[in-house]
This record gives sequence, structure tokens and C-alpha cells, in this order.
Amino acid sequence: MRVFLTGATGFIGRALVLALHRRGYSVVAWVRSPGLARAQLGEEVELLPIEADESSLISTLSKCEAVINLAGEPIFGKRWTPARRKALIDSRVLLTARLVRALKQAEPPPTVLLSGSAVGYYGDRGEERLGEESSPSSDFLARLCQDWEQAAMQAASRKTRVVCLRTGIVLGHGGGALKQMALPFRFGLGGPLGSGSQFVPWIHLHDCIEMILAALEKPELSGPVNIVGPAPVKHRELARALGKSTRKPAFFRLPPAALRTLLGQAAESLCASQKCYPDKADAHGYRFRFQDIDEALRDLLGPGAV
Repeated sequence: MRVFLTGATGFIGRALVLALHRRGYSVVAWVRSPGLARAQLGEEVELLPIEADESSLISTLSKCEAVINLAGEPIFGKRWTPARRKALIDSRVLLTARLVRALKQAEPPPTVLLSGSAVGYYGDRGEERLGEESSPSSDFLARLCQDWEQAAMQAASRKTRVVCLRTGIVLGHGGGALKQMALPFRFGLGGPLGSGSQFVPWIHLHDCIEMILAALEKPELSGPVNIVGPAPVKHRELARALGKSTRKPAFFRLPPAALRTLLGQAAESLCASQKCYPDKADAHGYRFRFQDIDEALRDLLGPGAV
């Protein structure tokens, strides 16, 4: 199978490229910086610059059986100024819309499109149990996810199956949330964010990649799929597990007011509670390698971890 991939140089994308190659798939990456991508992805990956004209994009998609769309500017780390909000929307919704327009003109079109989304779709839901059938929220991040998914679903047809990957917090080496989360613990300054009572829908990178591959290979999967582990934890429990794994205290709480000072409105989404479960993955028999947060963090941060 030939797979067209966006976001290939990102945290999840790099791990996915390796997994696809191990499965015997070839990869075409749609990239902004071919030089950087070549250095990160190696010689086996075919590169298509994002500046390429539409005819080149359509021609390339016509030769691919699958598309995995993971592109998008990082959600957190910067204040959501008007310019930042535009960048978040453009890098997700507009890029996905452009990709779908070309995909629909491909002949033949790819048989499957996996497109990124996030558990931010659900907003701040407290103790409510959330599965793929749960309703969306109406805050900025939720609306962004809804628009992102709607852009992807325009590709759905008798010839093309579409899956929206509602991804939680992915824990792994080489990027993502874990490095930033673990840093204060290493200095003995770790602790929960906000009240600590909010649920965190986490997943180990290994299971994240395996779930994406399952969505790619299982023709019965379509629509939204929660890419989260089977056991969401409250942030105070995550902080305790991080402290245990790093052998550091975990009682320095960062209050909501301090988060708002640092991140503005983005702090509200960072402290949102999403008690998400992988209902579709469970229904289709996916078996998680990392079932609880202590096991996952022992693998990533414990003695002998890379």
C-alpha cells in the first residue's frame, strides 16, 4: 500500500512513518520544508512540497491507496491571539479542505482517509463519560475540531472511507506532552494543573500508532474514533504517577489564575476535563499494550527507559 501522509515530521508522524515502513507500506509525505523532512525521515520517504501545484497533488493522490492527515500547528504553548487562532484554523481546516478537494479529483481516489481531530471536540465535561457518540462543545477548540472533521468528511463516498482520529494526550519519547509535563518534576517542582480534579484522556505513543494502523486496515471502521487509552485519570493522579516515575515530589499545584496569566484563554482548554473512552476500538477488539498510567510512565520514564 502507498500512503500519502501530512504531518510526517511531527511527533506522531515520525513514529507513524517508521511503523508504516515496518508494515511494508511506502510513504509519500506532503511537507513544507523538503530539506528538513529529508533529514528527519530518511531516503525511503517520497516527498511532495506543499507548494506543488494542484495537478501534482492530484496526480500523486491518484497513485496512493490511503491518506493520513496529521498536519496542524501545535495547539498549546502560545497565547491564542487572533493571529494564532487563524494559524490553528488554517493549518487544520483549510489544509484539510485543500487536500479533500484534490482527493475527490484523483482517479482513482484513495480508498481511505484518516484525518486528525482531538478530544477537544468534547470541551470541558467534568465527570461525564464520553464516547464517540457524545455531543460536541461550543468553545474555540471544540468548534475547531468540528470544522476540521467536517472538512474531512467531505471526502466520504462509496469509494473513500473516512475516519476522524480524536486524539488525546499522547505520551512518548521524541516530543509531545511528556517532555513538558515531566520537566518540572525533574526539578522537584511538579504537581497537578488547576484543581487536579479534571480528567486527562491519555494514550501511550505505541498504542496511538497501533490504533491508527488499525483504523487504516479495518474497513469496518469509519467516522470518529477516540484515540485514547482505556483508563482516563484525574490530573492529580497523573501528577502522582509522574512523581513516582521521576522519584520526585508532586505537590506543587499550578493554580488556574497562573495558567491564565501564562496562556490566556488556552489555559481553559488545558484544564478541561474529558473522561473519554475508546468505545469503537473496544468494540472492534483492539487490545491495549499500556492499560494504566503507571505502566505507561514506567515504560517511558522508569529505570532503563530510553
